[in-house]
Amino acid sequence: MESEIGRGAEAVLTVEDGVVRKLRLPKSYRVPELDEQIRHERTVREARIISEARRCGVATPIIMDLSRFEIMMEYIGGVRLKEVVTPELSRQVGVMVGRLHRCGIVHGDLTTSNIMRYRERLYLIDFGLAYHDWGIEAQGVDVHVYFQTLISTHDRAQELISAFQEGYLQSYEKAKEVLARVEEIKARGRYL
Repeated sequence: MESEIGRGAEAVLTVEDGVVRKLRLPKSYRVPELDEQIRHERTVREARIISEARRCGVATPIIMDLSRFEIMMEYIGGVRLKEVVTPELSRQVGVMVGRLHRCGIVHGDLTTSNIMRYRERLYLIDFGLAYHDWGIEAQGVDVHVYFQTLISTHDRAQELISAFQEGYLQSYEKAKEVLARVEEIKARGRYL
């Protein structure tokens, strides 16, 4: 029996027999033809980026099928990273994000809720906001979002951030530049 496991601004997620179906919902405020085009393009882009991230060495759900507005993919059980994060797991996230950025992929919503731990492995999920960008600014914003998530939800945030930085520096040749940009982004935020 199919059951709903999530609902966002753009899509509803259901699971049945180990398969997640992510269906992009129509928006009544858009012209129907434009709405269909946008939903189709976003669905295809997300599926491509998920597959590309896997080829770059990032654990993601396996895409099983794709239709006009729906992605069918492997269900990743386990727990969200926000429930179990440790310095070692945050270091592993740093390695994973370094691989992602090395391939020019920006996740766009890099939070501990979008990383699953299943059978001792971390999986990056929900690429709905992901896009391609080799720029230091975009990658810095991606890392900044992760750091802000840690700061707002975990007591040992600085220790987790340091562990992430260690893994990120290990896996990405531009990591020093990106981490310096994160500091600039953080400083900008203080004066908004």
